[in-house]
Amino acid sequence: MFTTLSRTILAFAMGVAAMVHVGAMDAQAAGLLRPADGRDPELSITSHDVRVVIQDGYAVTRIEQTFANTHDREYEAIYSFPVPEKAAVSEFTYWIDGRPVTAEVLPKEKARRVYEEEKAAGREAALTEQDDYPTFDISVWPVQPGQDVRVRLVYIQPAHLDTGIGRYAYPLEEGGVDEAKLAFWTANDRVDGRFSFELILRSSYPVEAVRLPNHPQAVVSQTSGGDWRISLTNQAGASPASTPAAPSTAAASNDGPSAAPLPEPAAATSQVRLDTDVIVYWRLKAGLPGRVEMVAHRPDPQKPGTFMMVLTPGDDLKPINGGADWSFVLDKSGSMQSKFQTLADGVERGLRKLRPSDRFRIVLFDEQAIPMTTAFLAATPENIDSAMRDLRRVQPGSGTNLYAGLDLGTNGLDADRTSAVLLVTDGVANVGEVRQRAFIDLVRKKDVRLFTFIMGNSANRPLLGAITRRSGGTAFSISNSDDIVGAIVSATGKVTHEALHDVALTIDGVPVRDLTPEEFGSLYRGQQLIAFGHYRNHGPAEVTLSGKISGRPVTFGTRFDFPETATLNPEIERLWAFSRIEDMMMQIEDFGEKSEHRSAITDLAVEYGLVTPYTSMIVVREEVFAQLGIDRRNEQRVAMEDAARQQRANQPVQSRRVDNAAPMYASATPRHGGGGNGSGAIDPAMLLLIVMIGVPVLCLLLPHRVAAK
Repeated sequence: MFTTLSRTILAFAMGVAAMVHVGAMDAQAAGLLRPADGRDPELSITSHDVRVVIQDGYAVTRIEQTFANTHDREYEAIYSFPVPEKAAVSEFTYWIDGRPVTAEVLPKEKARRVYEEEKAAGREAALTEQDDYPTFDISVWPVQPGQDVRVRLVYIQPAHLDTGIGRYAYPLEEGGVDEAKLAFWTANDRVDGRFSFELILRSSYPVEAVRLPNHPQAVVSQTSGGDWRISLTNQAGASPASTPAAPSTAAASNDGPSAAPLPEPAAATSQVRLDTDVIVYWRLKAGLPGRVEMVAHRPDPQKPGTFMMVLTPGDDLKPINGGADWSFVLDKSGSMQSKFQTLADGVERGLRKLRPSDRFRIVLFDEQAIPMTTAFLAATPENIDSAMRDLRRVQPGSGTNLYAGLDLGTNGLDADRTSAVLLVTDGVANVGEVRQRAFIDLVRKKDVRLFTFIMGNSANRPLLGAITRRSGGTAFSISNSDDIVGAIVSATGKVTHEALHDVALTIDGVPVRDLTPEEFGSLYRGQQLIAFGHYRNHGPAEVTLSGKISGRPVTFGTRFDFPETATLNPEIERLWAFSRIEDMMMQIEDFGEKSEHRSAITDLAVEYGLVTPYTSMIVVREEVFAQLGIDRRNEQRVAMEDAARQQRANQPVQSRRVDNAAPMYASATPRHGGGGNGSGAIDPAMLLLIVMIGVPVLCLLLPHRVAAK
């Protein structure tokens, strides 16, 4: 059975399903930009092909696109797409004279200057820039009349598990919250020719099922070697990127599903819109052990190596019991105009699930925060009826003062009762206090632990992620294409169970430096810990994970060898650098930009070939690279990574577990619906009903004392 907490969150989420559908209709999508005044005609996307390989704890996404110009003069193509979470752009390639030319990374201003100079000279050039946190922009010059241009983009990102379930998102929706950009640009998000999406999942542990909630036309198969293959194309006239319907799910039988080969991409007559995220879930077999896995790259034993360590804890965190006070903090700004009444339905469903011993209050915010209920009210039918009459009379409008809403919503919590705060917003803080440091200070002052559902690819993830981390909580990114119920159940298990706080990772016996992230915060039930670092020497090392559970110090330890050489996973170097850059960006966001931070980020990004707010990727003709004295270091790194990927593809998947001889954990990993989590199994019909549920940003804030009972 669901706990009261589980039922309340689930009912609330069910009630906002229609709200998300309405919001999704207005969302902006990835696509080719042109000025909103219509000066230039639209260019077209004639092909969009995506190939993803998930193996060894990270995903490599490779996108190739072709742009066409059907007009009578040359134009510049500017393609915009959302920034994938935790993704490091590692390759950008532009075909010149029929040959691929790999981009190099330069400081952002220099890359833009080179691009404009080549454009003015009439020579081919292409540029990839990060447009703040929501999007990347690719600029390509020229697209000649009657001709096509071809580009390729590759990015890598960790592929972590939560309670035995993995999630991959190929983001296409932009969210539509950047009003200045929307006023200047319109986007052509149509693919007039071929669209294809192919994902290969290679796991050393058995995968029970694969699921695409929003793409029923996906072809899902499993090979005899255990690899899973997912394919989406528009060959049969479907629109795989933009047709929400019943989910596609494939579960392994005793013999495994049919291993039919993936169809080859072919010319298509149907048009596809790039306005719907592609979400893929996979579920590992039950009963797998808690474990430590490591992937390393060290081609030269005389030089330091790089490692990615993934800790998957056993089910050692116990349930917490107790009642709750509920604070609903609701965004009624202008962007919620078409969604607010459905949001009210969701609030009512949540309130009706509370027990008479529970209490609730409602806080509204737009340009200011207003308490709709002046105090906590007992969750009686009479009080709920009265509150809902008032809520349904609310008319949304104006800006978004997120700080005021969060401040008021976290006031007056009773230290003797379990408290939960649900914050709902689909926008970006744009009124009142907007400094990240102020939000962090607020959360710390209120002594709350924050669980954040970040909905949409244009939500302010840096801000929401920062305040979540600083509060010791955890964040979930949610798409309109997600199974929101899965995220809710996962979060519920974290709220209702103890957590490991003040987490620290120590490694003795092998010299380790540059460990990142610098702070691990808290580790909640079902979560993995992912760390990167450099090491010297090789051989046995003592690895210890420490922290506090309910104020009691605990440690988990193991012993295993660091390799002398390793060459199969060179991408680990970029992932380490990207994680290091994220640490420094957090320092900038918290305390302001300093020249040493900007210089360090730029140097790291140039060395490891990464796009950041301070660096961009530039493609020019080979002779221009030589004339400008630009080293082809990223071209060499890309070639090394391509060779390693080919080598990995041609051999069976190897287990990356390193603590077999001395297991760090004695218990199996936790699962949804089991292991004493109190939530029970989820009815499949319920899953289908909630496939398209989403809350733009749903946050649970709990006082520190709750998780420390």
